[in-house]
Amino acid sequence: MKAYVFPGQGAQFPSMGQALYEQSAHAKELFEQANTILNFRITDIMFEGTEAELQQTNVTQPAIFLHSVITAMTSEHFEPQMVAGHSLGEFSALVSARAINFEDGLKLVATRAQAMQKACEQNPSTMAAILGLADEVVAEVCTNIFAESKEVVVPANYNSPQQVVISGSLKGIEMACEQLKSVGAKRAITLKVGGAFHSPLMESARTELAETIEKTQFQRPVCPIYQNVDAQSHTDSAEIKQNLVAQLTSPVRWTQTMQNMIADGASEFTECGPGKVLRGLVKKINRKMPVSAL
Repeated sequence: MKAYVFPGQGAQFPSMGQALYEQSAHAKELFEQANTILNFRITDIMFEGTEAELQQTNVTQPAIFLHSVITAMTSEHFEPQMVAGHSLGEFSALVSARAINFEDGLKLVATRAQAMQKACEQNPSTMAAILGLADEVVAEVCTNIFAESKEVVVPANYNSPQQVVISGSLKGIEMACEQLKSVGAKRAITLKVGGAFHSPLMESARTELAETIEKTQFQRPVCPIYQNVDAQSHTDSAEIKQNLVAQLTSPVRWTQTMQNMIADGASEFTECGPGKVLRGLVKKINRKMPVSAL
């Protein structure tokens, strides 16, 4: 079975989407529609902006969403039998699987990005990648730090075996990195992000996004979507909505998602969107699995 995966924040790069815009009339039409919906020319930042400009959450998320979704919508070879998206990529997957339309999907992503940006400004926080430790060890250290200090720090992304991203307050992340290295982590790398995504510090953003999701019309997708919150396949609109809301303050269970998709019959994975991060993660989870880009 063909499985398509959609990247999240961090996959952006200068000039992203420009070739699509220039080579496809349909793509150009969709990009211009996006400029109108967003009330600013995001294409100018995508095609000509600096790395720093692209790293702003309220730009990054819609930019990656647009690149991913327009790639799928303009491809003759996009025939999904199952889909999944990493964090933000879950919205790209839902639009590509026709659970929500392009305009509603972009509006949801814009709301999500702005709400997360505000939450980041309210709570100085960050994330760190932990390499070389079992998931359970990382989770236990985070739990103990919160119990002893009340500093928020939690597993945020279970990306692959031996790679977990943690999320929390600046002090919580500092303490966790020190302790995780002391119990055997090969590396603990603080990431260049402005907030603690997929942690309790995103609660205000979750509340704001929930209101918009509730007002948005969802259809049954054309194929199952494996969602971040529980790594399970879903086609029921009510369940999909509920999981999308929970996603902002819950960890991305990517390792488990890929394992479940493979167990359910995925025989090849195609990454749809900028970068090649997800292809790399699939290979770390299952070396034998064929991967490609759309």
